Amino acid sequence: MQPHNRFFSFQDDFRDPYSRDRDRVIHCSSFRRLEYKTQVFLNHEGDYFRTRLTHSLEVSQIARTLSRMLGVNETLSEVIALSHDLGHTPFGHIGGDELDKMLKEDGYSMGFEHNFQSFRVLTKLEKRYKDFDGLNLTFATLEGVLKHSYPYKKEFLRDLDDIFLLDKHPSLEAMIVDHADEIAYTSHDIDDGIKYGLIIFEDLYESSLANKVDNLVQQEGISPKDSLYRHRFVAAHIKLLVEDFIQYSKDNVSKYKQDKPISASLDASIPLPVGFSSEISSELKRLKKILFKKLYRHEKIARKMYAGKQCIKGLYKAFSEDTDLLPSRQKELLEYRKQHRVIADYIASMTDRYAMKTYHDIYGLLL
Repeated sequence: MQPHNRFFSFQDDFRDPYSRDRDRVIHCSSFRRLEYKTQVFLNHEGDYFRTRLTHSLEVSQIARTLSRMLGVNETLSEVIALSHDLGHTPFGHIGGDELDKMLKEDGYSMGFEHNFQSFRVLTKLEKRYKDFDGLNLTFATLEGVLKHSYPYKKEFLRDLDDIFLLDKHPSLEAMIVDHADEIAYTSHDIDDGIKYGLIIFEDLYESSLANKVDNLVQQEGISPKDSLYRHRFVAAHIKLLVEDFIQYSKDNVSKYKQDKPISASLDASIPLPVGFSSEISSELKRLKKILFKKLYRHEKIARKMYAGKQCIKGLYKAFSEDTDLLPSRQKELLEYRKQHRVIADYIASMTDRYAMKTYHDIYGLLL
């Protein structure tokens, strides 16, 4: 772990610290690779579907809106949102789950977790400076990436507890990003799922939240048979959740907000000071269960994800058995980092198509 006093060593820069953080994230290699990493649909399925990059941009836009309306630091929320998925593997969550399994079977008890991997990307894996690793970001940004998703106290983060105080809530901006993430993925997964023909609106109407959204759209004079209905449904879904979040959170934000972002000040045992109303929260959980059952477990998605899982498994096995298959940079890292960590970092950094190409380069000769 590198000394954290470096995170505040900025001199003679016309940008504020969080704008500087944002610019460094946007220009890093890991951010660009998000364009070819799966959200739900594999990248090569078509140009329309969301990737990790478009998802991150949508989360950022929603987080900025929420932060602006609640009067907290909009730029800090933006950079946390843009950074929050940098650690994701190829093939979405199934890739991370498989890499976690492989690491644990290899004796690495900490396994793999994408939030921690995003933190590693920002502090260790990106290389932009001669004297140290990482992007040299502020403490508030790193804390937000590491702790934006509740609960914070996890076994693999125990060595960071003294620095990031895992028994405390992070900044309001980090908590806002977590909910912006939820708003974004439920909305665009509905959009992509309907577009791809894996779910229909009648599936969603089992949820009272979807019915509320439908009523809002029909008040515009647009029926489910209208070609604009899907677009208006997604927009109304976002609007409903954003307005509920602001209404429910504004009093608590006023209570806890200070002149600058405040981190690790609220005990994590108390309820989150921001969020949705109890009614909307309950309805959103119901909608997410429907999406899990009807969309995420759909056979077309499951088959693609199974293929991705086999790709991750095969790459980890091959690199573990013969490190000469690794690029020169990874071979250099083996001299001072543990083998399983180097292999996991390399696989996690891959895009979907690069992972599949590498898999076929290795195993294609055996066919």
